[in-house]
Amino acid sequence: MPCGSAAWSAGHPIGPCLRQARGGLESSGGMYTVTLWEFAALAAASILVGFSKTAVSGANTVSLAIFAAVLPARESTGVLLPLLIVGDLLAVRTYRRHAHWGTLVRLFPAVAAGVVVGTVFLLWAGDAEVRTSIGAILLLMAGVTVWRRRAAARAETPATTPDADGAGARLKAGSYGVLGGFTTMVANAGGPVMSLYLLSAGFRKLGFLGTSAWFFLIVNVAKVPFSVGLGLIDARSLLLDALLALFVLPGAYIGKACVDRINQRLFERLVIGATVLGGLQLLLR
Repeated sequence: MPCGSAAWSAGHPIGPCLRQARGGLESSGGMYTVTLWEFAALAAASILVGFSKTAVSGANTVSLAIFAAVLPARESTGVLLPLLIVGDLLAVRTYRRHAHWGTLVRLFPAVAAGVVVGTVFLLWAGDAEVRTSIGAILLLMAGVTVWRRRAAARAETPATTPDADGAGARLKAGSYGVLGGFTTMVANAGGPVMSLYLLSAGFRKLGFLGTSAWFFLIVNVAKVPFSVGLGLIDARSLLLDALLALFVLPGAYIGKACVDRINQRLFERLVIGATVLGGLQLLLR
């Protein structure tokens, strides 16, 4: 297999060690071939995974885009998922006391339904269908969130606490939950959808981070059997994860150090901006 391209090849023994070859990282069994520059891009994306989990949730869409560019788009989701779980563990360790469990309980049934729908979608959808669907959903959710917050500002009643339990709150949680479950299953892109939901529900920074940390740890772990069943996670993908997980740790540390320096308004703008960037990237690829 020629060096200098991202490749995924079946039919070889499982579990080879990566070795350096002619300026690149090449699997001895021919399963992956990435140049050192491509590996550096994956490492940078892994740092961003850690940063997004402890600072600006939604920025992870950039990581998703990098992984899909270097590796085959569909299989890249299987490589990224274990790295997200590592980031989730670090985020829970940092913000575990700030979760709003009432919100999580409202979300989980709808998210489970979305994960099942996403799994069925992956059985027949190709990369183009996945990218277009997720990109359109992200841009739609970003637009809705900006509109809601501007309407609240005009009414001089901005939300400052999580939504109360009621019919409206349950309907919104159900809608965002299904979309979040679907997008997280098909492209690990549930972060922006859930970020927009938590912003629209009035969460402040620490409550936002604590609730999203527990949410994604539980959801991402639950996704593992589905991803294994679809062939997206196997010994080949875990081999690359073992190397890239080392880069998630400094990213989480950087995020933790930066989060206190980011004010609420900037925090919200960064989340929405990252969502729009990710949606556009997926639509225009």
